[in-house]
Parts: sequence; C-alpha cells; structure tokens
Amino acid sequence: MKVFALIVLVGILTISTSSSISRPRKGSQAPEIELVSPTGKKIKLSKLKGKVVLIDFWASWCGPCRRENPNVVEAYKKYAKTKFKTGKGFEVFSVSLDRKEEPWKDAIKKDGLIWKNHGWDKDGVTARDYSVSSIPTAFLIDGEGVIVASGNELRGLGLHIAIDKLIK
Repeated sequence: MKVFALIVLVGILTISTSSSISRPRKGSQAPEIELVSPTGKKIKLSKLKGKVVLIDFWASWCGPCRRENPNVVEAYKKYAKTKFKTGKGFEVFSVSLDRKEEPWKDAIKKDGLIWKNHGWDKDGVTARDYSVSSIPTAFLIDGEGVIVASGNELRGLGLHIAIDKLIK
C-alpha cells in the first residue's frame, strides 16, 4: 500500500512539475501556432508579428466563451488600427477546441467573429503547448511576440485595460 501511494505521489509531482514548466508565462515568447482555418487554409501566429495579438482559446459549446465573444469583437473593432509601443494594429487569433467542425464554423458566423485568424485545434496540440486546462483562456502578446498578459485579467474590461497599456 505504501509503495502504491509513493508511486501515485511521484506521478502527481511529475505531472504538476512538467505542466508548470511548460506553461508560457508573462515575459516569455509565445509558442508558434499553426492551425487550419474554416476554409482549410493553414494559419500561423508568426505571420502576425509586428501586431499586438490576443490568442483566444474557446469553443462553440462553452457558454462563458460565447458570452465573452462580444467583448472580444468590441476590442477588435476598437484597436484594429491602433499604433502600439511594439507594433501597429491589433489582431485576434482564435483557437477553437471544438471536436466537430460545423458547430465551430456556425459559432464564428453567429457571434460575428469578424477577424481572419480562426484556427481549429482539432487534436488539442496547441492547447497542450499553452497548457490550457479550461476555457475561455487568453494570452495577449506584443508586437515582438512576447506574452504581456494572460488568463482572467483578459476578460471583460480587463482586456481593454491590458491593451491600453501597450498603446504609444
């Protein structure tokens, strides 16, 4: 029994240690993302270098995500052409954790997600790279690709406050 408990404890420590090491943190470079768009085209986060980017993890079945979408749309409209300290313009890079393609595409239309960068993380690779354990989750990166804010601080008015801090 003691040996089993020790094995379980070692396993838990290994999992928690490895996940905390790999989670991207403020001040670190955002890991590259390459996903498939609703039209089947590959999209890459690195193509947005020079812009402030909100990486938004969500899914069509996630109620809190869907309730946050109008705020993200508002931020996109407000900051799209803004000049920032480390870049020009604001983009959203949506990362969907949907299991099925059609609900994802339908939610993009229904919620009016008007930006171009929608990616489907069908196999969860990007969510693992960013250690996403719940949604909605977001990361804000500056024009140089450095994470400047993440998590709950990017919900509601907090998103606008975080973006405002990056303006020239």
